[in-house]
Amino acid sequence: MPPWHRIPFDDTSTMHFTVLTDNRTNDSRLLTEHGLSILLKTERHHFLLDTGASDVFVRNAEMLGVDLDDVDYVFLSHGHNDHVGGLRYFLNLNQQAKVIVSPAALSGKFYSKRNSLHSITTAWPEMARDRLVATSQTIQVDKGIHVIAHIPHVHPMPKGNQYLYVQDANEEYVHDDFCHEQALYAEGLLFTGCAHSGLENILAACPWPVHTVVGGFHLIDGQETREELMELALRLKTNYPRTQFHTSHCTGDKAFEVMKSIMSEQLQLFSCGTIAQI
Repeated sequence: MPPWHRIPFDDTSTMHFTVLTDNRTNDSRLLTEHGLSILLKTERHHFLLDTGASDVFVRNAEMLGVDLDDVDYVFLSHGHNDHVGGLRYFLNLNQQAKVIVSPAALSGKFYSKRNSLHSITTAWPEMARDRLVATSQTIQVDKGIHVIAHIPHVHPMPKGNQYLYVQDANEEYVHDDFCHEQALYAEGLLFTGCAHSGLENILAACPWPVHTVVGGFHLIDGQETREELMELALRLKTNYPRTQFHTSHCTGDKAFEVMKSIMSEQLQLFSCGTIAQI
């Protein structure tokens, strides 16, 4: 058995995901970075969910024996460079996949004021117009596949968002409202990206049944209190008792431990090389 770990699910499943880029790994041969990229294979499609910050996902794919030529859709959850910075490397490898992204992600100028002011905007590569799927509203990509746009902020937002800004037309720094963030629903799986809009808000915006949630939760250690994390975990466990949650990337170690103490096996931590059947 390879050193990267597999999460067992129903062997008859026709869908699984492989984590190509993450902050964490259990295999010293795989590279890590502050970024996220996951290959999702459904019965009809191969999706690359975000591209990390660099070519790490390409190099890890080679180590894992993953062929990126088979990808037919790239879904970009939002405009921050730790999720879209690797796009140019993918476009050099794959000549046919369509790229799904919010126009606000393409045009936005994004900044973080955590520690010090710095840009988290990527330099977008040129793309043929017929490859770009600019999604400014919720759309159906194919049967059972939907992009969820303009997520209402009804439930609490992650406190880590306080450090994140966009530059407006007057070059003033204003708090990011995350209109550029989108989620992907694929046959019962909900990909959250970083969940800057808040995990509960993304779930509430999804009108289809969700059996699996995958992505970052943007619960940075030291932001939410232990009590707030416990309350969130309890609400998820109560309101979504049959949903399995997989997280890493922008979910802190301590935040995960607190939520795990409430959600138990309903919450799993992924890392580079994780392969899960769904």
